[in-house]
Amino acid sequence: MTVTIDLSGRTAIVTGASNGIGRATAILLAEHGATVLAADFQQARENAERFGELGIVDLPCDVRRETELSSAIDQAVKRTGRLDILVNNAGIGMVKPVEEVTEEDWDACIDTNLKGAFFGCRHAVRPMRATGGGAIVNMSSNAGLLPRSHDPIYSISKLALVGMTRSLALCLAPDRIRVNAVCPGPVGDTAMMNADLESATDPDAMTRAMIAASPLAAAWDRMISPEEIAASVLFLVSDQAAMVTGTAIGIDGGKSLGVPPPVN
Repeated sequence: MTVTIDLSGRTAIVTGASNGIGRATAILLAEHGATVLAADFQQARENAERFGELGIVDLPCDVRRETELSSAIDQAVKRTGRLDILVNNAGIGMVKPVEEVTEEDWDACIDTNLKGAFFGCRHAVRPMRATGGGAIVNMSSNAGLLPRSHDPIYSISKLALVGMTRSLALCLAPDRIRVNAVCPGPVGDTAMMNADLESATDPDAMTRAMIAASPLAAAWDRMISPEEIAASVLFLVSDQAAMVTGTAIGIDGGKSLGVPPPVN
């Protein structure tokens, strides 16, 4: 059976949409007919041509500030009269041992990864309820399924995001608003991954270690692509997922399953 996903007539906001998973998601949703607003702290010039072809609208938005999230959603509704899809993708990493984490570090990570997603959801409820429902996808992480020792604050933010997803899925089900999470890793060609590799003493060794930690990534000898994560988002916001809510889907090549088999 061939399933065609048609998002024509629907309006979507994707945060953190200037690069990586967010950009791939914005493009894929637009390719399937959605009107897409790409909300990000900074806009990337290299997106102008492709975004223009697809009618994707760049929207300045710092997700740490509730007023900017509220304004972004208001702008989407003013453009099309509705909001059907919200992808809370904006996020930052935080690789520090517990004893080195400052209050500023905590605020930056939690405000971006958790607070921003919560207030995005909060402000999406009213317009989604007005049109009979909607779909929200929160971008968590493999660290939201399996705590990690090298980045505990990041892991806390992503574990909490999975919990928030489940809680809001219960709260909003009567309004036909579905809330799900996607938990990627290791994904190449993202701002977060590129920054980690650039700061590594041996980027090649770090890449190999990340691939080796995920059994399917190791089997394919590559990282996961942003487009593969975007495909999971497309499914979750489509009518094919009408009865899917409160899930946390691991697109991590089996990394969260446990200790991987040895590499031959």
